Amino acid sequence: MRFASPLRRATLVRRYKRFLSDHRLDDGCIVTAHCANPGQMTGIAEAGMTTWLQDVSGNRRKLAWSWELVCADGGLVGCHTGRPNRLVEEAISGDGIAELTGYASLRREVVWGDHSRFDFLLEDPSRGSCYVEVKNCHMRRVGKCAEFPDAVTARGARHMEELVSVVRAGHRAVVIWCVQRMDCDFFRVAGDVDPRFAAAVTRAAGMGVETLAYSCRLTTEDIVIDRRIPVRLS
Repeated sequence: MRFASPLRRATLVRRYKRFLSDHRLDDGCIVTAHCANPGQMTGIAEAGMTTWLQDVSGNRRKLAWSWELVCADGGLVGCHTGRPNRLVEEAISGDGIAELTGYASLRREVVWGDHSRFDFLLEDPSRGSCYVEVKNCHMRRVGKCAEFPDAVTARGARHMEELVSVVRAGHRAVVIWCVQRMDCDFFRVAGDVDPRFAAAVTRAAGMGVETLAYSCRLTTEDIVIDRRIPVRLS
């Protein structure tokens, strides 16, 4: 995924009201950027961190800037939670996710049941249907371990329960964590942050829901899905 316009380097002043953030550009100007991340942003939203912003003023948005990247732990981290779906779709289409290759079609935002919706539905006459739910991951607290979530996610637990219903109906169900950083060698669920979600993931995996995690390669020009990393559920 290439950024639509060149990113501008800045320094984070503060993040507030969940979706707002102030940054100081290299020329000294303070600008307010949209922070497309409802989580706690543990370890990646501290004042003084180097950030990278995209100018979106031509898109008729309320704010002229979008916060895309931050420098943390010596490397770039993607903080925009709207990017993983596009990253995963590009990777699937380009055969970059081996476990999800070989399907004839891909559909987005597919309804399941009365109230559920999954990010993707892959279909093939010979392979059947595969429902895919994508989760953004950017948190790293200890060692080379990527973790999710960084805040309680009742919605996430519900998604896992819905994926179980997909398996029970005879279809394939996959949850994939898109790790928007390059410094992690494995993934685990942050059970101390959200025990209910952790229990839901463990139960879903036991019922046949597949769990995948892929890290990304990030530059100030683009982000791409890079490599699979192990998922450790216990």
